[in-house]
Amino acid sequence: MKNTFKNIDEYILLFPEVQEKLKELRKIILAQNSDIEEYIGYQMPAFRYKKKPLIYFAGYKKHIGLYPGAEGIKTFEKYFMEKGYKFSKGAVQFPLDKDLPLDLIKSIVEFRLTEIDQKKS
Repeated sequence: MKNTFKNIDEYILLFPEVQEKLKELRKIILAQNSDIEEYIGYQMPAFRYKKKPLIYFAGYKKHIGLYPGAEGIKTFEKYFMEKGYKFSKGAVQFPLDKDLPLDLIKSIVEFRLTEIDQKKS
């Protein structure tokens, strides 16, 4: 599929079957800090904080991918294993047949915000 979207709203429209979950995920990310900015990065919805990449997400046929970077994954790896989420070095998959783990997502975003703040100091 050739992606020609210009913003996150257009991206979400490409996934009618999971639009509500993608909108919910976007809302959760943006609610964590008023300085978070949206953009498109690597052809997926992306967010930055203090001009640094914060987190990305993407819709797929059977899951939503969340990309918090290597340290974000490493920090929450034990939880992902306990809950049975598939994950790799830089991504975690949330199955579409289950509710999004909103508290976990908030924690991941908070971790990334702190990580960026500490690197700037």
